[in-house]
Amino acid sequence: MTEPNTPRGDWREGLPEEVDRASLPSVRCVQHDSRAVEQGDLFVCIVGEREDGHDFARQAVEAGAAALVASNERAEELANLDVPVVAVRDTRIAMASVAAAHEGYPGRALTVIGITGTDGKSTTAFLTLAALEAAGLQVGLLSTIETRIRGEVIPIAARLTTQEAPVVQRLLGDMVEAGCTHAVVEATSHGLALHRLDDVSFDIGVLTNVTPDHLDFHGTFEEYRKAKGTLFEMLNEQPHGAPQRTAVLNRDDPNWEYFAVRSKARVATYGIDNDDADVRVEGVMAWSDGSTFSLTAGDDTIEASVRLPGKFNVENAAAAITAAAALGLKVEAVAMGVAACPGVPGRMERISGAPFDVIVDYAHTPEAMRAVLGTLRPVVSGRLIVVFGSAGERSTDRRSGLGSVVAELADYAVLTEEDPRSEPSEDILDDIAIAMTGAWATEGKDFERVVDRREAIARGLELAESGDHVLIAGKGHERSIERADGPQEWDDRAVTREEVARRFA
Repeated sequence: MTEPNTPRGDWREGLPEEVDRASLPSVRCVQHDSRAVEQGDLFVCIVGEREDGHDFARQAVEAGAAALVASNERAEELANLDVPVVAVRDTRIAMASVAAAHEGYPGRALTVIGITGTDGKSTTAFLTLAALEAAGLQVGLLSTIETRIRGEVIPIAARLTTQEAPVVQRLLGDMVEAGCTHAVVEATSHGLALHRLDDVSFDIGVLTNVTPDHLDFHGTFEEYRKAKGTLFEMLNEQPHGAPQRTAVLNRDDPNWEYFAVRSKARVATYGIDNDDADVRVEGVMAWSDGSTFSLTAGDDTIEASVRLPGKFNVENAAAAITAAAALGLKVEAVAMGVAACPGVPGRMERISGAPFDVIVDYAHTPEAMRAVLGTLRPVVSGRLIVVFGSAGERSTDRRSGLGSVVAELADYAVLTEEDPRSEPSEDILDDIAIAMTGAWATEGKDFERVVDRREAIARGLELAESGDHVLIAGKGHERSIERADGPQEWDDRAVTREEVARRFA
């Protein structure tokens, strides 16, 4: 394996043609954080949520940066730093392009499946990985939950829904070097809008669903949907001699046609009880730990299953099978891979040791919460108790939506912190409580507030009896809580196990 920060290509190939590349040095690494710069690096001045990289160009040069990439508007003011400055229209677009060139354009050497949607991206990514591996392929995975290269989990420091372009390209390069032929990449709206996934060279684009979310970032639902549509526009360029690119769309989602017309690629649809879908799911038999179903693709009908409960996970399984089939793989083989997938970290993950069912799930949007509670409701003989909160510095529509859904479908709730960031947790809980009381829930009778998340989990377990279900929702696989003073180590699954052991040892 190539040593970290060793170039696999030439970053200069990613620059606009009008740039005088001959006057620029080779570089060790592409950086966007001045604190990470070392001797011989390229520093790209990007504008972040709170800081502007142009303001840190001097520190980057003092740390050893050999060249800078800056916006047209600010390049001139950096000319006195005694290193070459490349002026570009958009530094984020440029960073993605030079990062891909620096790694030798690894996406071109891989068959890349991109998965986007509001809910179900990570689960569909894991199921697609299992499907491809069952077909005998060597596969890499880039997801919100974890990164894998040929089965090995690769630790990633930054908690981002999609890593910045230099990290994405480096990991794709590692996959190529490790012998992978395919990659499954979770394509978030942030990653697409911020050009973190430019130059990845997607061959298959998959849509799970689209409901309003991240409006704090995108502004409107239309802009949010447009960002996700970028994935399908990326399929428009068809490399000469390459297999036909395909947009895999959920025909049960009312937005599917919007994405179909955004792409010139072939369209393959999937759906449950939808006669117009190319891949049809029928006869779903739901159990507490998964589902079995009949799947028809063309002239072939097979019996399939998924070891995750809920109709939404049947949709995720169908998406994975459809994506694999679009690559020309045998449906029977990939369906067996999906059926064998043991589960997804932090997704409907059961915690043992209590005299009642305890489940940790990532559900942090209203639609995801509705899907999870709708799945659990029929199998709960007692009460359905939910421990949940909502993230700070995010749209207030999310927290009010969560409150309304929980008030409707749960029997009792403990409101707690999730990722408050710079917002007071009490203010976030106020917003949730207002929504719950607006949905006819009564504080003290139907819900209570416990700000500290560990104490809230303990309280949820204390309230439960045999026959009840306790759902710890909102963080799933995540390993930190984002507070005003920075991220702090946290794992809902580990904490819940500790509290179960303490109470029921």
